[in-house]
This record gives sequence, C-alpha cells and structure tokens, in this order.
Amino acid sequence: MTALRIGVMYDRSWDPAGLPAFAREVEALGVDDLWVVEDLGWNGGISAAAVALGATERLRVGLGIAPAPLRSPALLAMEIATLARVHPGRLVAGIGHGVREWMRQVGVAPRSPLALLEETLTAVRALLRGERVTLDGRELRLDGVELVHPPAKGAVPPVIAGVVSPKSLELAGRAAQGTLVAEGHGPADLHAVRAAAERGGAGADHTVTVFTFLGVGEAAAPALREAVAGHAQWLGRDVTETFAAGGSANDAAASLRALGDAGAGTVVLRACGPEPLAQVRKVITALSH
Repeated sequence: MTALRIGVMYDRSWDPAGLPAFAREVEALGVDDLWVVEDLGWNGGISAAAVALGATERLRVGLGIAPAPLRSPALLAMEIATLARVHPGRLVAGIGHGVREWMRQVGVAPRSPLALLEETLTAVRALLRGERVTLDGRELRLDGVELVHPPAKGAVPPVIAGVVSPKSLELAGRAAQGTLVAEGHGPADLHAVRAAAERGGAGADHTVTVFTFLGVGEAAAPALREAVAGHAQWLGRDVTETFAAGGSANDAAASLRALGDAGAGTVVLRACGPEPLAQVRKVITALSH
C-alpha cells in the first residue's frame, strides 16, 4: 500500500444482507476504508455504517453521504456520536445536498440548499464537539441543543461535505473538514476542488476524498463503460472527460496514483463488473510495487 488511503464502496445496488461478510473481506485485504451509500430507495447510511463497524475491528467506515435536507442535524449528530462512542476513531461522516429531484420527491427540498448545508455542517460539527448549540438560521433553528454523550475528546469523527458545484466546493472549504468528490472527477478536477476549498478558507489539513469507478480486466470493461456513460450524463460532461480507473491492474494503479498526486488523500473504489474484491486485490498489489 502507498501513503494514499484506499477505500472500497459497498455499492448501493448490492443487497445489504451481504454487507457484514463484504466488510470483513475488505478488512482482510488491508484496505483502509469501507464506504457505504445513502440514496433514496436504496440503503440507510447510518444503519449501514453501524453494520460495517460492528462486523470489523480496524476498518474505517465512511458515510457517503447523508443528505442534509432529509435529516435533522440534531438527530444526525446523535447517530454519528453513538457510532463514535462505540467505535472511536473509525468513522468519517459525509454530508451533502442530496439529489435535488429525490429531495423534492419526499417533500424536503430546501429554499436554499447552500444555506441548509452550511447550517447543517456547522451545527453537526459543534454538537459533536460537545457544544450547546443555538442557531437561528435561514433554514434551521436549534434552541440550546446539546449531546449528553458526545464523542470522546480526540475521537470526534471528521465531517466532510459531498459536493460538486463551485459554490458548494467553496462552502466545503468554509464549513467542513474535507471535501468528498463524486465519481468521474479526475486529477484536473481535483486541482479545481482544492482551489475552491481554499477560496472558502480551507487550510492545509482540509482533506480530499474522491470516489472512482474501477474496472480491472476485460470482463469488467463492459460494466465500467456503462457506469461511466451513465455518470457522464449525470455530470453533464462528455464520456471522454469522465475519469475512471480501468484497463490492467497496473493501469488502474497509475490512475489512482495520479489522483493522489493531484491532492486526493483517499480514493474510494467503486468496482464495476464481476468479482469486485478480486479487482481490488489486484490493484492493491499493483500499488505496492
């Protein structure tokens, strides 16, 4: 393994019943992180994180991401704090806008997504630090809320922002401890992510985590192409400009190193096609050489 942290995503399309065994296998591979997903209609992020943490001993688990409109910051902080008390030092919490169409679908779309996310990040971080929080914001109101069991000192989970747009990337630099970048973004994008965070006030300790599609070998190539094409449409960019780590294990490892050179501290692999853990194993081996 290199200094670059390597994570693996438990894909939202996979049955949550398989998560405990998958988490144990990922931990046995020596991977740094396992990231779980919260998307409307698929899996619950906090419950999935609890399952993964309970099934493992060392692995850091990432929540990617909790949609701010869907959760009260008080409840979100309570749930994160509970996991942090039981599994100190093993959780990182991603919070984002949520997909706008899904938020409308469940009737929680905010008037100002930017204000809601910033107020949520600010409130959750303060609550996790054990502070008594009063907030009369544009989107949120808290009146003297305080956690009875905040995370232990020195074990407060980092709270990062999963965002895409330039204004939101600046917000991440202002209000979060790191930026979580969606699949399809390559080294050039990460330079822009870092620059935006710095405009928002981020310092050198602001982390950058990026999700990346992985497809190692010919058997994975069709699924990788399909994933990249669908995500390119979501991002509004050409397929040729949508980053992925594909080809041989050495090719994929070179792509991951390029992300690290561009400022990523953690790269989370979203494996496409058959035998996802075998693909991850090959990439880890290639990275170690």
